[in-house]
Amino acid sequence: MKKSGILNRHLAGALAGLGHGDGVLICDVGMPIPPGSRVVDLAFRAGVPSFAEVLDGLLDELVVEGATAAEETAGANPEAARLLTARLPGLELVSHERLKALTSSARLVVRTGEARPYANVLLRCGVFF
Repeated sequence: MKKSGILNRHLAGALAGLGHGDGVLICDVGMPIPPGSRVVDLAFRAGVPSFAEVLDGLLDELVVEGATAAEETAGANPEAARLLTARLPGLELVSHERLKALTSSARLVVRTGEARPYANVLLRCGVFF
């Protein structure tokens, strides 16, 4: 058994299959899931696991070359906005409607247990070399 890193076998396998430029949507329980994306639903109960926990775990595992979030996050969920700007320098902000449109290209969706609005981010995978 693996003793560190991501233990969820579905998530670990999905991450291993990602390539340069692939999109990963980390989302709260209210975000619409784009059809055709691989979904790893980690939601256990409201707030578990938190958006912050999932984001930090994935940032430990992925090389990220870009990220996009909704500009409405700052007003509706200041905690998520602070977290995203602190963890993702160069974060691109777009309207929530635009973010939802962009998620249609996400190859992987990781659903958290977060039950506060606008705890969503679309990551673009980079390469480690």
